[in-house]
Parts: sequence; structure tokens; C-alpha cells
Amino acid sequence: MKNKRLLFGLLTLLLLNVFLSCEKDELRTIEYPIDSFDPVPVEKMHDQAVFMHYMPWFETKESNDGTWGSHWTMVNKNPDIIDAEGNRQIASHYYPLIGPYHSGDKSVIEYHLLLMKYAGIDGVLIDWYGTFDVNDYKINLENTEALIELIDKVGLKFAIVYEDRTLNPVVDAGAAGSVENAARIDMQYLQNNYFNHPSYYFVEGKPLLLVFGPDRLKSEQEWTNVFSNLNPKPSFLPLAGLSASVGNTRSGEFAWIFDGEQSKEDAWYQNIDDIEIPMGSAYPGFHDFYNEGGYGDSFFFMDHNNGVTLDSKLQRVKNANLDLVQLVTWNDYGEGTILEPTKEFGFSYLEKIRDFNEVTSGSNNIFQNIFDLYTKRVENPNDLKFQSQLDQAFYYFVSMQTDKAIEELYK
Repeated sequence: MKNKRLLFGLLTLLLLNVFLSCEKDELRTIEYPIDSFDPVPVEKMHDQAVFMHYMPWFETKESNDGTWGSHWTMVNKNPDIIDAEGNRQIASHYYPLIGPYHSGDKSVIEYHLLLMKYAGIDGVLIDWYGTFDVNDYKINLENTEALIELIDKVGLKFAIVYEDRTLNPVVDAGAAGSVENAARIDMQYLQNNYFNHPSYYFVEGKPLLLVFGPDRLKSEQEWTNVFSNLNPKPSFLPLAGLSASVGNTRSGEFAWIFDGEQSKEDAWYQNIDDIEIPMGSAYPGFHDFYNEGGYGDSFFFMDHNNGVTLDSKLQRVKNANLDLVQLVTWNDYGEGTILEPTKEFGFSYLEKIRDFNEVTSGSNNIFQNIFDLYTKRVENPNDLKFQSQLDQAFYYFVSMQTDKAIEELYK
């Protein structure tokens, strides 16, 4: 009898440990089962592949050991200061509709990806700082992994925009012997973890890879060495105007904002027939916060002009009839190129992108519905039954059962 009681006690303890080790979403799935559905693409008439440039680098006090991340603060802003309208003080001229957030927050990622999906966006281009535990690179990597985990469930693609400017700090910190060695380690990580992911985007049978520059590796030989262990080699696109520095490793190049100089943009579009894989860009404007935030001089200014700037850039890439389009950007609040819903512009930019993509599915108020899903998530985090109901709404949203999603959301 004593042995039986001991065995029963051990089994009870084991089950308790298993229970406590489960995440809340796992617990609610067990207690309140839902019907999951595979993602279904939105219906749209426009066939250009449209990608959103995305920054995964935002941190709050809850995610960053009690300190707001520098992308919200720069040098001199304090989000703990709240104005009369309830807005936190952040290093930006624009304010996210959901307030400053943690990029690794699952509710935030769900909100972002669903908005993109219903705007007809095909995938996310993730601004990527590599794999080393230097500065904030590691937490950016963790946020990227959290983003990728949900991308497949929502039904979007993704690809990487490599920031080779991160390589010098890696070497200076003693984390790698040379910038080439550090870049090779990053590339091997991409091949082992991303290029083989079912949602990674391929062009001409090869994984798409962009570099924002190059800034540090500026020769064909360096990039040949960096790609030496990759199979297949990527469809490699440097920034427009810098492709000569990577030589024959390039497969094309991608447009950006051209420092606000219209003549440079005009010249690029006039010569796209000479580029094997050209990726065009559309953006709402440029109004950086660097001077006000204590980061030095501002770069330049391009007025959002109440959405007229975005209209003109979308029309330009449509007229160019390019296969690939990059929207610049979802959430670079420091530079003011935000397409994410903000208090200043609401959902208007997403509506313009939705019209550009000629999306025919989804309700008229779909972006508000997705915003409400996020709001309900964060207002009731510990109500497992209600969170399960919202999980069900999520699966209806991703499978394009929009009417059922809305019914589930508001019942």
C-alpha cells in the first residue's frame, strides 16, 4: 500500500509538472478545442508578387528586462511619459494604432500578418541582423523566429533582407574572426533554417535573398566566398546603385527610396530591362526622427501628402509591370515610412494597397475587424475560454471564412 501511495504521488507530481510546463495557448487548446483550417489565399486580380519590408526590432519594458528598446526611444524619448490623449512618448512623428509594441508578441504578429493578408500582400521581407549575440541582434533573431512561426499558418511567404553592416560589430566583439567568416555563419544558418522552410520564397528555383547595401562586403570575391557553401546559391539582390560591388553573384537589384531624388528613381525604372530580376518599390513618404531623437542629422524629407505619395508610387510599379514589388516599409518608425495602421493615417494605406492588389475577398470593414481581434486578445489575456474563441476566429480569418470569423469575434 505504501508503495502504491508513493507511485500515485510520483505520477501526480509528474502530471503537475507537465501541466505547469504547458504554454497558455496549449492549455486552452486542450480545454477548449477548436477547428483549425489550412490557410487559403485572398482572391485578387493583380498578379505582381507584392512583399512588405518588415522590422522585427521593437522592444517594450516587459520584453527587454525593464527597459524600452532603442527603436522606441532613440537617445532622448521616454515611452513611460504619456500625454493627455494617452499616447506614449516615442521616437517617431507617427504613432502605431496599437501603441508601441514588442515585435515578438504573438498577438502583435497575428495582427500584422492578418492585415497584410487581407491587403493582398504575398509575403514579408524581414530586415535581418544575423545570428550573433551582439548588441540587439539575438533578440531580433528571436523576434524573427516568432514571426516565421506564424507566417505559415497565415499563408504568406517570407524572405530575408540581410544587413551586412552588422558584421563589423560582430568582429569587434570577438564573436567571429573576420567579416567573411561571420557572414558565412549567417548564410549557413539561413540555409539550414530558412531556405528549406515551406514558406520561403524562391525566384527561378533559388531562394530570394536581398542585402541592404552591401555596406561592408563590397567585392565579388567576398560574396563568392560567403556563398561558397550554399546549394543552391540564392537569387541575390543588392540595393539599387550598389549591384556592381557584388559582381556576378547578383541576380538583379531592388529599388528603395533613392534618397528622395526623383531623377535617380526615374533612371532606375528607365533601365529595368537591363536588370535580370528587378524589384520595384512603393512607399508613403519619408520623415525621419533622427535629429529630434538625438541620432544626428536627418537624411531628407518626402511629404506623405495625405496618401498622394503612396498613390503615385503604387501607380509607378504597376505601370512598370514588374514581377516583384517591395512595399517600404511596414514599421520603420524612425524613418517615417510606415504602412502599418497609425493614429495619423488609420487604415487608409492598407486600403490603398488592397485596391492596388485588386483584392476581391474580405469584408468592407476587414481591417477594423482584425484590429478588434487584437484588442480583444490583449484586454482578456487570462480568459482561456475567450482566447480559444479568438483562436477559432483566427483560423476562420486565415481560411477566408470571413463571415464566420466575424461572427465568432463578436458573439
